[in-house]
Amino acid sequence: MKFWSDFAEKHPKAAQWIREGGLFVIVSNLITVLKYLMLQFLPAAFAGLGDRSFGWPGIPLTMFGETFDWNILGYDQAHGGLAYFTAYMVAMIIGECINFPIQKLFVFRSHGNTGKQVAWYVVAFCIITCIVNSINCIWVAVAGLVVPDFIYNIGTTVLNGGVSMVVFFFVNKIIFPPTEKTAE
Repeated sequence: MKFWSDFAEKHPKAAQWIREGGLFVIVSNLITVLKYLMLQFLPAAFAGLGDRSFGWPGIPLTMFGETFDWNILGYDQAHGGLAYFTAYMVAMIIGECINFPIQKLFVFRSHGNTGKQVAWYVVAFCIITCIVNSINCIWVAVAGLVVPDFIYNIGTTVLNGGVSMVVFFFVNKIIFPPTEKTAE
């Protein structure tokens, strides 16, 4: 630990980035595993919603011989439709509800205005989710041709977790500035 203490004393900004980055990766990966486990079981819980198409904008696309509707949000009928999208969103939202306070308080040590931070986090989550889901829509359709669902769910969570993790690290650096805890 002496090495780290000496390094942190000489390079406080670099030490902060390394500490936050390392903890961020660990926490994010644990949350990604949780999301994967939920995504394995939640589609069955929402099967009552049916597999009818649910998505926007629903542009027909063919890749590798598979025709599907490309959506920014949602999935076509052949790839889970409303039930899968609902399960996907529930897993993502639960994961982020757990992730937010851990990242805020433990990783980034921020005690700033929680309301503003939640608002920015939700905006970032919505934008990142739309980007990731538009990619995932393609992944689910194409991967579903060659691998069982438990494998493409790994890809879904790694894709979602990986892209989200990289983008969210920098978003979190902005919305969770380190602040001292104030006595109330």
